[in-house]
Amino acid sequence: MKRCPQCGREYDTSMKFCLDDGVELLYGPASTDGPPTEVFYVTEPPSEAPTKLQSHTTDRPSELSSSIANSFGTRSFNKRLLAAPLLVAVIVSGGYFGYRYFASASTKQINSIAVLPFQNRSGDADTDYLSDGIAESLIYRLSQLNDLKVSPVSSVIRYKGKEADVTQIARELGVAAVMSGRMTQRGDNLNISVELIDAVNNKILWGEQFDRKMSELLATQREIAATITEKLQLKLSGEEKGLTKKYTNNSEAYQLFLNGRYHFARREREDMFKSIELYEQAVKLDPTFALAYVGIAESYATIPSYPYASPEECVPKAKAAVARALELDPELAEAHTVAGMIAASYDWDYAEAERRFKRALELGPDLAVTHFRYGWTFLSPLGRHDEAVAEMKRAMEIEPLSIQQGANFAAVLIYAGRFDEALAQARKTYDLDPNHIGAQNWLCHALNAKGLSEDAIKIGLDAEAKQLTTVNSFNACLGLAYARTGQREKSLEIVSKLKEAEKRRYVMSYWTGVHYLALGDKQSAIAELEKGFKNHDWFMQRLKTDPFIEPLRGDPRYVEMLKRLNLPN
Repeated sequence: MKRCPQCGREYDTSMKFCLDDGVELLYGPASTDGPPTEVFYVTEPPSEAPTKLQSHTTDRPSELSSSIANSFGTRSFNKRLLAAPLLVAVIVSGGYFGYRYFASASTKQINSIAVLPFQNRSGDADTDYLSDGIAESLIYRLSQLNDLKVSPVSSVIRYKGKEADVTQIARELGVAAVMSGRMTQRGDNLNISVELIDAVNNKILWGEQFDRKMSELLATQREIAATITEKLQLKLSGEEKGLTKKYTNNSEAYQLFLNGRYHFARREREDMFKSIELYEQAVKLDPTFALAYVGIAESYATIPSYPYASPEECVPKAKAAVARALELDPELAEAHTVAGMIAASYDWDYAEAERRFKRALELGPDLAVTHFRYGWTFLSPLGRHDEAVAEMKRAMEIEPLSIQQGANFAAVLIYAGRFDEALAQARKTYDLDPNHIGAQNWLCHALNAKGLSEDAIKIGLDAEAKQLTTVNSFNACLGLAYARTGQREKSLEIVSKLKEAEKRRYVMSYWTGVHYLALGDKQSAIAELEKGFKNHDWFMQRLKTDPFIEPLRGDPRYVEMLKRLNLPN
């Protein structure tokens, strides 16, 4: 049984906190009769039954003395007694040094942690954005500490909604401490309970409940992060601003931002535009909320890559939003990253892009998105392949389970001509989530690059069944595979559908050009690429390194286009 040391109420061993006063429960009887008893904090492994305290008895001193005296009084002296003093000395010294060793180990600074997705106990799935956002915010704040390894969101999200076996999770993620939490929202009342566990020594470092108003959400997050830092015995330096930096003082604006992040992560068309709507509501409530402006810019800059809308519609809005973010906070690494992505992908201004990315890396060296965008949208298109691969590897070290990032890593390897590695990476990402559009898309392209077009068709048809081939890149992949396997009519049918769709919405002409090249029609391919140049298609900057453009190499019109794209020949 467990008991509350404050009110004495008894609970079974599955409970951790008192329901009356929130105090952490301890093992032992509730009775206070008899002599004072020392209280031990006993933490059981999550997957095992509680360990029982075992009593140990020794001989009473008089009995022990009598035993020794009788031994010396015997006529036949026992020589083994000569070893007794030595044995005692060994035990004492060993115990002392063992104590010093383990005491040192137990007070050693913990330098790695995983913050698990918080459980939403509100009974309303629409508030998932809030529980997810609290954990994500804590991960971000703790990631600002130079001496602390923090598992990224992409690594911990797989534990959402599952029973937490802390020891196993710590082993899988390679961390020394794990934090779990529960959130309950009732109107304007917010209850957050957290538990921080030293997974190495299997003991609770800290557990607490926070009863707050929704208006106090930001202050509560900062309070939790600061307490975790203290409990992990970390030393804060003047550069570690992430724990105390206030992005906004408006709790409602912050909640809207979290909801926007939730929708942006889903990447569906409706969700992308919904994220912008939520970010815009946030900045109306707090016009100084720089991170929300970055959200607006990132959504608008990403939309044309699918494409859910044209660069002409989206890029000016993305530029305006990121400019406002930088005006409000010139040292916001995320803002410099998005600015670099826009400069590289749409403006083809590579000097400005590199300046922005390098500044972002100075401000946030451990931001996976910066390494990812730097390698994917800047280094790879310029043909700086070794650097691009190195940046993508660094991004994957920080966020090893990010699906979109892993898929684009496969793309970087395709553009580098490293097709075996690209296919291995694409398969690995696809295995993590076979339904993810990025994972399917780049596996299809990797199969084509390796000459496995029959397999590429299978992936393409699976995507078509899931209505994912509205994305131009998928159409080109499937059409190219049909052309390479001699199914020309099916390939032409896809082109016809794209040309018909172009009358109603924006279609990325770059991929239609790639499709025509697979069919051997260079003239039509050049015409489509010219349209892509005019529209500033997202993939136009890939013209130099794209292996599927190979039939155009050496064509004077192709060389001229590289110059206009500011790409070195």
